[in-house]
Amino acid sequence: MAIPVEEAIAALSTFSLEDEQPDVQGLAVLLSSERYATNSPIEYSDVAAYRLSLGEDTKAINQLNTLIQEGKEMASLLYTYRSCVKALPQLPDSMKHSQADLYLETYQVLDLEMSRLREIQRWQASAASKLAADMQRFSRPERLVNGPTITHFWSMLKLLDVLLQLDHLKNAKASIPNDFSWYKRTFTQVSSQWQDTETMREELDDLQVAVLVVLATSSEKESESLYKRVKINRLLSIFKNDPVIPAFPDLHLSPAAILKELSSYFQNFSSQTRLLSLPAPHEIPPRELQDYQRHYLILNHMGTIRAEHDDFSIRFASAMNQMITLKSSDSADNDWSRDIKGNMYDIVVEGFQLLSRWTGRIWEQCAWKFSRPCKEPPISDSQQNTTTFFDYEKVVRWNYTAEERRALLELIGYIKSIGLMMQHCDTLVSEALWETIHMEVQDFVQDKLDTMLRTTFRKKKDLSRILSDMRTLSADWMANTSKADPEQHSLHQETEEMRQNTFYPRPVAPTAAQIHCLQFLICELVSGGNMRKPGGLFGNSGSGIPVEDLKQLETFFYKLSFFLHILDYTATIGTLTDLGFLWFREFYLESSRVIQFPIECSLPWMLVDHVMESQDAGLLESILIPFDLYNDSAQHALTCLKQRFLYDEIEAEVDLCFDLLAQKLNEIIFTYYKSCAASTLLDSSFTYACDDGEKYFVKPLRFDAIFKLRRVMVLGRTIDLRSLITQRMNKIFRENIDFLLERFENGDLCGVVELQQLLDILELTHQSISRFLELDSYSLMLSEMQENLSLVSYSSRISSQIWSEMQTDFLPNFILCNTTQRFVRSIKGTHHSSQRSSASTGKPYFYCGSHDLTMAYQGLAGLYRDFFGVPHMFAVVKLLGSRSLPAIIRALLDHISSKITGMVPKITALQEALPKSIGLLSFDGGIAGCQKIIHEILTWEAKSEVKTEVLHDLKEIGSALYWMSILDIVLRQIDTTQFMQSAPWLGLVPGNDGQVKHAYSDSTPFTTLLSAATNAVTASPACPNPSTFLVMSKQAEAASLLYKSNLNSGSVLEYALAFTSAALDRHYSKWSATPRTGFIDITTSKDFYRIFSGLQYSYLEESINNPSKKQEMLGDSVAWAGCTIMYLLGQQQHFELFDFSYQFLNVAEVESATVSHYQSSERTKSPNFLQGYEGILEAMRKARRLNNHVFSMLRARCPLEDKVACAIKPSGAPLHRMKFMNTVSAFETLPQRAT
Repeated sequence: MAIPVEEAIAALSTFSLEDEQPDVQGLAVLLSSERYATNSPIEYSDVAAYRLSLGEDTKAINQLNTLIQEGKEMASLLYTYRSCVKALPQLPDSMKHSQADLYLETYQVLDLEMSRLREIQRWQASAASKLAADMQRFSRPERLVNGPTITHFWSMLKLLDVLLQLDHLKNAKASIPNDFSWYKRTFTQVSSQWQDTETMREELDDLQVAVLVVLATSSEKESESLYKRVKINRLLSIFKNDPVIPAFPDLHLSPAAILKELSSYFQNFSSQTRLLSLPAPHEIPPRELQDYQRHYLILNHMGTIRAEHDDFSIRFASAMNQMITLKSSDSADNDWSRDIKGNMYDIVVEGFQLLSRWTGRIWEQCAWKFSRPCKEPPISDSQQNTTTFFDYEKVVRWNYTAEERRALLELIGYIKSIGLMMQHCDTLVSEALWETIHMEVQDFVQDKLDTMLRTTFRKKKDLSRILSDMRTLSADWMANTSKADPEQHSLHQETEEMRQNTFYPRPVAPTAAQIHCLQFLICELVSGGNMRKPGGLFGNSGSGIPVEDLKQLETFFYKLSFFLHILDYTATIGTLTDLGFLWFREFYLESSRVIQFPIECSLPWMLVDHVMESQDAGLLESILIPFDLYNDSAQHALTCLKQRFLYDEIEAEVDLCFDLLAQKLNEIIFTYYKSCAASTLLDSSFTYACDDGEKYFVKPLRFDAIFKLRRVMVLGRTIDLRSLITQRMNKIFRENIDFLLERFENGDLCGVVELQQLLDILELTHQSISRFLELDSYSLMLSEMQENLSLVSYSSRISSQIWSEMQTDFLPNFILCNTTQRFVRSIKGTHHSSQRSSASTGKPYFYCGSHDLTMAYQGLAGLYRDFFGVPHMFAVVKLLGSRSLPAIIRALLDHISSKITGMVPKITALQEALPKSIGLLSFDGGIAGCQKIIHEILTWEAKSEVKTEVLHDLKEIGSALYWMSILDIVLRQIDTTQFMQSAPWLGLVPGNDGQVKHAYSDSTPFTTLLSAATNAVTASPACPNPSTFLVMSKQAEAASLLYKSNLNSGSVLEYALAFTSAALDRHYSKWSATPRTGFIDITTSKDFYRIFSGLQYSYLEESINNPSKKQEMLGDSVAWAGCTIMYLLGQQQHFELFDFSYQFLNVAEVESATVSHYQSSERTKSPNFLQGYEGILEAMRKARRLNNHVFSMLRARCPLEDKVACAIKPSGAPLHRMKFMNTVSAFETLPQRAT
């Protein structure tokens, strides 16, 4: 069944084609070939139909308009003219025989360009003669009839302006005489081979005169006549008020310079010192300069401009709302409708006037800046070697302060926004504007003129005829609803109300010819053919017309001037908002002798760069406004200048600028959100403790409008800026991750805390930006940059770097401090660290965004840079996660196993160096005798290298085991936190015996809650898809089982001890021999505990007797490794009984007690017998306390009676103990500081 058209249209009208994209661009976003919608193809040819005897005047106007159009094209040609001589090749000396051919080809190239100058010469001659003839004809003192019209006068002025522009261009463009001199030179060279050249020489001389001569008068008599008509005082006032006149985008006219040029042609002008003493713009004295700057600089008018913009925007929006209400009302009152549409017309006219005034301000400021270049450009650090600057840089780049750039950008935004606002309502207001114009014309010609005919001009037949002509030519009698008979118009008894006519609202506007004729008739009526009457055109001097009628005529006359602009609504807005002149720089390209200037000198890019550098929150949304200047300039280059090479240059600059914009805009957005993330994660206590903590807070910026830009129009192309920002943002995130990983790879393991902090900041930044943009997953990008995308890969760049650092730097060069639970770098390790390659310096926003936040985080990271401890382990666990951490654990265990295997021959060598019988130390010889006996037993002088290697192997094994213990502490803390978070959802409660029990037998609160919700939803008949809730309930049950299975997690340290025990079992026979008698071997045993006892004693003694050995300290890792091996081999008690250091301490204690008893009984005081042994005794006591601490830790985590239960399966999986007896806390036996 077909849908009726009315219903289809009504349905389509309900759809909205608008999106969320804000209007941040102006009107000129499309390149069009024709702007004007109401250009008449017949011009003023239809004037003859009105029988006003204006045929000759109309013909002259059409001729003038043709000359004006041709002159503008020639002015464009001259303005865009670039020298051909620069591109001509220069022959080397070896090719001088081809000089004649080069001259001929050069002549042929230049002759084509000179032909254009010949056309300009011919046009200039015809235009000057036409203008002179009109001026001579209209300057006669007798009364004029049927001309000239106001349109004719304006055309003459426009033609005169074009002539002046051409004359100024010929003088300003040096490339024209340069090319002409080359042309003349080549002509001289090639003309010798031609027969008839006299005609060509005469034409060449005429062309030279046209190129070089500025202005000349026909006779001295005409000069005298012209001088008498000039009002010197008025000229002085005009030239002084406007010392700079905009002519071209980068060229200006100076009245002072023009008068000095005219003085050589007009002798009377040269005698007027007041005229010739007018200063040029760059010569204005300082006391007058401020007044001119107050007028020309936009910055001084911004307060007024802002107020005008706000007031007009409010009133225009209000008028638009009234228009929408009027459209929606079916039966509106005619008077109310007329008032609303009339108000709309007045506001549109006011808007055009505002746009014209604001655009003129920009023209004037540009001309002022070009006339007064910067004298001393500021030199930045990057320009120290640059001593010269382009002239264009002095007038543009260095000639605008930051405040002036902001004011200019703000005014451009106002112009573009007002133009866009008015253009958006084109279809809504067009009918109202046409009706208002129709109403204005009909009200005047049918009412006001009717009243004038019956009163003022009743007895003046000539003037009455003019009024009748006006009514005949423009009255719309079909719209008149009063239907009054002509006879009734003669009755004098009519009241005023009866004489008022009523009109139908008809959107029928007058044509250009009608407006032209109406203006002519008004002038004829008022002036009587004398346009030079005193008091002006509408002055009340000799006209005989009452003041009220003159005012009505004057008002209507000036309204007619606006009608054509109102009718060309879109074209007028486009013209008033055209600011493309801000880009062109042809004159300075020629004077600087360069092909094109860098974009830093381009004013549109300067405005874009100012927004990005200042990061002003109020200007960020206007960052695309300067690209409208490129649109305008490209439009002007194609449609007005008609030069494709200019468009190509604009397009190339736009491509580069937009690429830079996207890059810098991404950097600004990324820097802002990264600074916000860094500020959020920064410890609040740190900021409160700082005196200047405010610098760590980020000033808010808004990018919402930029994030919504999916259609940015640039040179007729549509660019999805949102997509472009998203792509580049993904790239920046990947580059940042890669930089952080590379920075970590160039540092040691202590930098893992800084890496974790920076990655946390980056992740929070990703979360913040992901609220506005569809970025790639952060985990995906991190896995991609870590080369860990494969599902079966358990390695990554971070894990590889951590393991590489542990192998090459951490285990060999870091020493353990058991008291602080930290690893610190040894002196040897410091030398190794200094040999690292320096990390590459990244971009500032790769760190923490702002400089202050980066310095704050670097200061915090510096606190963790000189050691490795629990904070670093938390960072390692977070960075590696459950996927890569087992690989590190396994690699460490394999490293321990390989070190144990590598120590076997070294331990055997030390065992062989021991004597066959090793007895207990005797108490008889005292500590001196004990020391002597120990030296006799430990004859390892020849095995010093082996002994050192064994100590370093033990150090690495101990460091690895302690690293495992720190990892176990961190993992247990993380598991406890997760357990506390998940226990309420799993129904876990503490029992009476301290064990965890389940409060629910079959289910958990989590599954019960979702099951109840699922049952309630599925039971409801309104549920559209109950299967979704059933799947959710099943997933909740699976999640509960998963979390329950993770409650009984194993211990990393216990696993490491079990693995180490299994590795030691392979060498048990060599390090722990079974006694032959079944009893402990006191003298003949060479088990591991003997070796470690000797190593410990030798190390302690060397560290005391030879202070230089302290540089090679091994730390507490040796004790951890030795005690762990002895404990797992079951040699703890053997070590505690037969250790040389322990026996030495026992002898010292007995001897000390004996001497103390002897001194107290004899009451004598003998010398201190321990003198010289205090250091080694204190070192031995510390070593014993450390050993006791290690043994207590091992007994707590791996009791020997449960060793079987702590074994490892053949597959490598540990058999964890579920219960073990409570032991003394390890922290109760920590080494204490000696008192």
